[in-house]
Amino acid sequence: MRVNQISVFLENKSGRLADVTRTLAENGINIRALCIADTIDYGLLRLIVNDPDKTREVLHKAGFTVTQTPVLALEIPDRPGGLAEIIRILAEKEINVEYIYAFVGKSGENAVVIFRVERIDDAIQTLQQGGAKILSGEQVYSI
Repeated sequence: MRVNQISVFLENKSGRLADVTRTLAENGINIRALCIADTIDYGLLRLIVNDPDKTREVLHKAGFTVTQTPVLALEIPDRPGGLAEIIRILAEKEINVEYIYAFVGKSGENAVVIFRVERIDDAIQTLQQGGAKILSGEQVYSI
């Protein structure tokens, strides 16, 4: 039920994002979803890719600081209130959502959203009990 997210620490300077995306392209790695957060000195690029282990390896060899983090990918009804229902399920069990971002594509009629939560095992159990559809890594990597 967990999806491996790749995080890349980037200096806030022109060309660093281009270096990452070029390295991925040269190695046949497809980006499925991404999110960039920044501070004054550095940026944090979060990626869902088709091959997280290979991505970590090639970016590390290219000199980037890379980590792998477990996240959840949920199918959420693509309608008003769909996200609110998932957030409510987690909030009722006091499971904090650290961040979320949307996936590039859809799964059928549903949106796919990436969640980083505290207590991931509790979150999985709570979401399953609440009727949420959690996608496996294999399902996400192949969308």
